Amino acid sequence: MNEGIITACYILASILFILSLGGLSDQEKARRGNLYGVIGMILAVGATLFAASVGNYSLIIVMMIIGSIIGALLAARVKMTAMPELVAMLHSFVGLAAVLVGFATFLDTSHPLTGADQTIHDVEIFLGILIGAVTFTGSVVAFGKLSGKIGGRPLTLPGRHILNLLILFACIYLGYNFVQTGSLTALAIMTVLALVFGIHMVAAIGGADMPVVISMLNSYSGWAAAATGFMLSNDLLIVTGALVGSSGAILSIIMCRAMNRKFVSVILGGFGTKKSTSSAGNSEDQGEAVAITSSETADLLKNSTSLVIVPGYGMAVAQAQQSVAGMSQKLRDQGIDVRFAIHPVAGRMPGHMNVLLAEAKLPYDIVLEMDEINDDFPETDVVMVIGANDIVNPSAEDEPDSPIAGMPVLQVWNAQHVIVLKRSMATGYAGVENPLFFKDNTRMLFGDAKASIDDVVSGL
Repeated sequence: MNEGIITACYILASILFILSLGGLSDQEKARRGNLYGVIGMILAVGATLFAASVGNYSLIIVMMIIGSIIGALLAARVKMTAMPELVAMLHSFVGLAAVLVGFATFLDTSHPLTGADQTIHDVEIFLGILIGAVTFTGSVVAFGKLSGKIGGRPLTLPGRHILNLLILFACIYLGYNFVQTGSLTALAIMTVLALVFGIHMVAAIGGADMPVVISMLNSYSGWAAAATGFMLSNDLLIVTGALVGSSGAILSIIMCRAMNRKFVSVILGGFGTKKSTSSAGNSEDQGEAVAITSSETADLLKNSTSLVIVPGYGMAVAQAQQSVAGMSQKLRDQGIDVRFAIHPVAGRMPGHMNVLLAEAKLPYDIVLEMDEINDDFPETDVVMVIGANDIVNPSAEDEPDSPIAGMPVLQVWNAQHVIVLKRSMATGYAGVENPLFFKDNTRMLFGDAKASIDDVVSGL
């Protein structure tokens, strides 16, 4: 294929990727944004296959078929509750690919370079492998935490910040040595250190900050892809990686602001922050939680004029979004004002709850963000918290030493009545006790969220 045509395809694919990102920023345009991304990727891969530097099509086609089958099977079988860990695992693949491409490019001697060109090329290889290695192991640890295979508590090793700094200085020295000598040993040692740093960095981040970690790793995977583009002299890969990297970084910063966290502190596992002295297993007597039945909940809802529903990860686990949508429609038909309150980090990744509610075909205009609805709770008759915990925890505001101190939360306790749907009195993902459960205006509806909502609908 003519190089001009390939370049034109790359430009068009880049435009489609930009339109895709623009569409994904709005719920109503998200489906169209996904379509733009799919078309852009098909165009990009197709044009790349016809590039003059590409050969051995039989191997490429076999690998594409295998990868496509695996991807399709995973996408078809994955549950919405498992989507965050799937995203984390996919990020790890991008990082691993960057590492492998980096070493393959270094070992390829068919295109010898000299002088400044060789220096620039070595820097590209070094940075690509460094970012890729951190992304790979960091994403694997994130997958383990999100899937429950690794505990959500942060790993706080003695002198962990000094260890991080030592790894950083060692990588800088190894990078200088590699550029000067082209030493494979320096490159290999740096790779091992980067792999260790990726593990330590994410392991040191607490469960409450995992949604930020997902978007952060998304950014890392983008920069790893951009570095790979430089190594392969592929303009489209550079542009695409930069788009993903910058958008992921912006999203991470936005989420950190929403959680009153410092971005640098999160990515360095709490570097420079005060260590919490509050225990997740606080045994202080906070009173007694009062249970409520499904029929009593139905009666309370029928006699109310306004209801705010706060969905959380428990709703996703119970796959209760359809039942919740049915209940909200029934109440709206009876003239009750029903709205949904979405915390920026509800669920296990950005937008998790929005996707679930969109899947249940809820009107977008009744799904509100935290800043839009927090001031309305004092005038709300009933708040129904479905499987959420940390995002409605008043200790974030009342306890300076709490692990979630300073995190903006939905102030549901200001409503006249609060009903919390949970399986048990277990703590949330951050491992922090929730005083909301023991407040005078709170009632606990225990059991599976979907079964409980279906019982409430029957009572209605």
